[in-house]
Amino acid sequence: MPKSDRGKSPLFVPDGRGRPPGQPRCEDLTGPEEPLIADQRLLDLESGRSLSTRNAGVFVFLPLLARLHFDQLVTRAGYPGSMMVPAPSALLALLTLKLLDKERRRHINDVNCDEAMGRFAGLNILPKKSYAIDYSYQTTRENQCALLEGWVTALGQTLFPTADTFSVDFHPIPSRGDPTGLDRHYVPCRGKAAPSIQSFFALEQESRCLCYANANLTRADQPGELMRFVEFWHTITDHDPQWLYFDSKVVDYTELSKINQRGIHFITIRRRGAAILRRLEALGRSAWKGAVLDTPQRCHQRIWYVDESLKLRGYEGPIRQLAVKGLGRAKPTLFLTNHWEETARNLVIRYAGRNRVEDGLGISVNFFHLDCLASEVRLNVDLDATLTVLANGCYRWLGRQLRGFEKAGPKELYRLFVATEGHAWTTPKELVVRLERRSHNPILREAALDRDSPPIPWLGGRRLRFVYA
Repeated sequence: MPKSDRGKSPLFVPDGRGRPPGQPRCEDLTGPEEPLIADQRLLDLESGRSLSTRNAGVFVFLPLLARLHFDQLVTRAGYPGSMMVPAPSALLALLTLKLLDKERRRHINDVNCDEAMGRFAGLNILPKKSYAIDYSYQTTRENQCALLEGWVTALGQTLFPTADTFSVDFHPIPSRGDPTGLDRHYVPCRGKAAPSIQSFFALEQESRCLCYANANLTRADQPGELMRFVEFWHTITDHDPQWLYFDSKVVDYTELSKINQRGIHFITIRRRGAAILRRLEALGRSAWKGAVLDTPQRCHQRIWYVDESLKLRGYEGPIRQLAVKGLGRAKPTLFLTNHWEETARNLVIRYAGRNRVEDGLGISVNFFHLDCLASEVRLNVDLDATLTVLANGCYRWLGRQLRGFEKAGPKELYRLFVATEGHAWTTPKELVVRLERRSHNPILREAALDRDSPPIPWLGGRRLRFVYA
């Protein structure tokens, strides 16, 4: 049938059933709200307009960032920037995602219309996800090292002025992209080896603050990474660490000998070989000495140990080995150390502190979402690891300022203090943030985080002031 005759056929005539077409609604005519383009030149600080936000609590970190001169740290590190989005604002925008418990960089679109969050970074609005993702590919390892040196030097004067003991560990970050060019590492969350990006972290024992990260590693780089951290710490403090705690997979015996030659005390564990276990089982009861670990709430307090000196292939000179029973394992745990005067009991207690770095990595995975990257480019992941160190330091500082929350984790601090609605506006001399009423606001008021708040350079030198509902 010709197309011109189809309209006359009863098969193509509408039957009139169904809802008749109506007038479009008003909201359909306007469409969704389009966010502005991030541009520092469009930042309006003169009108005094009040900006509403769901995350007004993030401004509690501004006093720390201003006091550490974060903008100068980023500039000296040589990060790229532009007239629209300067380098300090770009790093602050990415750091905001870490502080707000955002899983991936593309989730920056969740706050694309929140002008208050843009003001936190010194912008009219936070940039889009395309910029956030693209920016991470423009940075280099030299930028990350320079930023970490400046950050740890400045933050250390507040959180760990006398730091000398560190726990270090590797953490494989699973890759969900093209595995070409990636090594296979054992991924604990999957229970098997998989293409992943190996990262290295160091944690200061007393403050439990991450102070070093490197995700630009290949398998060939792993054995020497501990010495690179030692050089990093020597660069910023002019002295080596006094104690290092790590497991058996961090370094080989050759690198362990280099640590000993620099006069650094270490405690690590040794893999249990069949021949070693047979020799220990052949020892009589008289060879095992007893000790008590009077740690509160510890399940296994009574231990037995054998203290001996031996030589290892690749390690120059003798090394001290402790074989310890009673730690909850069916087989003895083998400790290696170069400290000959420390008692066996104290060595075991010291090494138990290494769990703090594993707790820190667990927090980095659960709250800072270290494992949520989908990139197979190491430098992209390296920037995220560096931002994780910065965000961890911000939350450790916040917990230190709040009475009773010195040991609280980032997730608890975020839920109680950061995820708070409020308003922000500017005056000629101040940035005023009004926090809505919450049960924990009296703790913030008591901490007086805005007391003696330094000028904020990326907000025209204004000082921060909190107002509570």
